Amino acid sequence: MNKKIISAAGFLGMTAIILGAFGAHALKKVLTIDQLATFETGVKFQMYHALFLLFLGLNSHLSHTLKKLILRFTLFGVLFFSGSIYLLATDSLNSFDFKIIGFVTPIGGFLLIVAWGLLMLHILKKKA
Repeated sequence: MNKKIISAAGFLGMTAIILGAFGAHALKKVLTIDQLATFETGVKFQMYHALFLLFLGLNSHLSHTLKKLILRFTLFGVLFFSGSIYLLATDSLNSFDFKIIGFVTPIGGFLLIVAWGLLMLHILKKKA
């Protein structure tokens, strides 16, 4: 399980760097400052959660079941939150109106909150 979590962390971190560089260089020429800032928000949250998963995979105090649950909430949260932000920020570059998927962003945010909440609850319940 730890190998899977750390691999997911590596993938999220790597793609966050790629997307960040893409935004800073290629998209800088075609998006507004506000759109770039929105895109960057998606990149930041993706990287934060790559680091979160790295911590999760390296932590030996959490059960296999809890790690699996947190991994799923985090991956779906990043996909929905950051993924929808990337699409919404670049909406002006294509003919499809991605604003219709805007409702996915808060769902992704909620899933990320749940992942962190599960970790917090486990730590609070653990006896010293």
